[in-house]
Parts: sequence; structure tokens; C-alpha cells
Amino acid sequence: MNGSNVDIDWESARHANKENWEDRVPVHAEAYGLDAFDDPEHLSDVVRDDLASLMPFLPPAGLSGLDLCHLQCHIGTDTVSLARAGATVTGVDFSPAALRTAREFAARLGIEATWVETDVLDARAAVAGDFDVVYTSIGTVTWLDDLDRWAAQIVALLRPGGTFFIRDGHPALYALDEEAPALTTRYSYFATGHAQQWDDDSTYAGDGRIAHARTYEWPHALSEILGALLRAGLRLVHFDEGRTLPWRFSERMVEVPGGYAWPVHERDLLPCTYTIVARRD
Repeated sequence: MNGSNVDIDWESARHANKENWEDRVPVHAEAYGLDAFDDPEHLSDVVRDDLASLMPFLPPAGLSGLDLCHLQCHIGTDTVSLARAGATVTGVDFSPAALRTAREFAARLGIEATWVETDVLDARAAVAGDFDVVYTSIGTVTWLDDLDRWAAQIVALLRPGGTFFIRDGHPALYALDEEAPALTTRYSYFATGHAQQWDDDSTYAGDGRIAHARTYEWPHALSEILGALLRAGLRLVHFDEGRTLPWRFSERMVEVPGGYAWPVHERDLLPCTYTIVARRD
């Protein structure tokens, strides 16, 4: 049953997830609209939205001249967009295929970037240097079992005074039954000590099928996410919740400017995303 709680160790779950994400790379390389980046002014929709939230917490010149580490960067469309916004970028991901695509993509566009293959939970040991900004966005935290370890990597990567940014799917959204005819909870909102097992040979972008269909994710309440960052020593400077998503979580969602949302009569009932900006003092 999709979403059922299972006992599985981190290494086994990570191996299954890595095989799945390796399979997604060619599908996403076709579906992400990479040719649009031939326009030197083009930025990904995700980064356009994120910059609107991040800019008030950056110096007057924005990302220009800042060193930025993008955790869980996948095929690099957002990383390249952040470079175009002025940052010197390092992209981190555990998928060799994703990083090969990202490297080729950036090189084709003449964008300098550093790419590091590692688990995000081991990022500090694998990534050279430290950063003014650590960035992660959309579809990241549920793939991790240990948020205290995650937050420790972020703090260790940041320079004093550096800024952490995350926008991701809201834990309340992930507790919903995506197939129900109304907003109905089905899955755990709080961490249970177990992973959720999923078997799905599709992906959120493109029509290709995924050979390694089984994945494992972990529910994390908003309090757990914020708590991990605060325990690690970060200071919260901004928090927000949003009504739209950059992907269609449920077939009932409707297309709106900037992504997808619940039908109008449900739109104010439940958040779709959260945004956190935090600082290392």
C-alpha cells in the first residue's frame, strides 16, 4: 500500500531512492524545458518565486558576489538560475546522472559552477569552503530521515552572518490523500520513526516511466523542521506559508499563475508550502 509505514535502515532506503532518482534524470531533462535557458535572462519559476522571498534578507546587491551552496540540486536548473542572479554557485546532489546533466547543461550555457556528489547529510565533509547562502527548495526534506543531522550540515556550511533559505511542500499537504474528492488526511503528519514506502513508476514532470519505482520518504512536522534548525543554532528571520505549488500534487489541483492550487473554495483551508529564512550569527 502506498504510504504505508515500514521499518527500513537509512542505507537501504537511500539506495532505493538513489536508483529512482537516477531513472528520473532523462525524463526530467526532457520535461524541464532546458531550451528555454538559451535566453540568458531566463530563470526557473522556482527561483523567481524564491528570490522574491529571499531578496529582503540579502545585501543591497542581492546575490551578486555571494557564494551559494544549493543542496539537493538535481539537474541544475535552479542552480543555474541562481548563478544568473549573481551568485557563485556550488550544486550538491547524490545522483551521478543528475550531476552529469547539470554539468553539461551549465557548460552549454557558459555558466561556471561547482558540482559535488554527496548525500546532503554528509555535505560538510564533501564540500570545500563555506558560503554566504545555503539554499534548498521544493521536494527536499521528506527524503531525509535525520533533520538534526541535516541542520548541522547547513550551519557548518554557512559563514557567520550567512543565510539559509528553504521553501518546500508543507507537511500538512503531505498528510492529505491526494486521490480523495475533498481535503482529507490519510498519512502521518508527525514523524513516526518509520519511513513511508511508495511504489510509483511515474514522476512529477514528464511522461516517462521509472524502472526503479519504489521509494522511501519520512514525514516531518513543521515543528520538527523549525526545531532542528533552531537547535543547530540558526536564528529565524522569516517564516511564511503559501497557497500554490510548482507541481500538481493532486489531479484536483488547478493551474494558476506560478503553479497549481486547490480549487477556489478550498484554497484558504490549508497551506501548500512553507518558507523559512534563517541566519547563522
